[in-house]
Amino acid sequence: QVRLLESGGGSVQAGGSLKLSCPAPAYIYSRCEMAWYRQAPGLERESVSTANKDGTTTYSDSVKGRFTISRDNSKNTLYLQMNSLKTEDTAVYFCAALRCFNLVPREYWGQGTQVTVAS
Repeated sequence: QVRLLESGGGSVQAGGSLKLSCPAPAYIYSRCEMAWYRQAPGLERESVSTANKDGTTTYSDSVKGRFTISRDNSKNTLYLQMNSLKTEDTAVYFCAALRCFNLVPREYWGQGTQVTVAS
């Protein structure tokens, strides 16, 4: 099964910034809603942000105003710009392609990239 490959995670001080990237095969990128999820230790995976093919975006309340999701259609790549990072943003971040039109399976996930925010 196709696995997406995130990059850009790392360690940063609180208040800092990181930018995550997730290139995808064109046939997946063009047919799916793209999203970022995260999972902190001991907690369930949660949605962070989504970007539909029509350009609409959503954000969880916890990251609204600090994170920006974007799609570069020329590169078939999803990004997540994370600013004003907080210690509670520490988690493994996953790229996902969801609700894919006319594909089987209908969703694809990456292996995750660690983001650690120190106080």
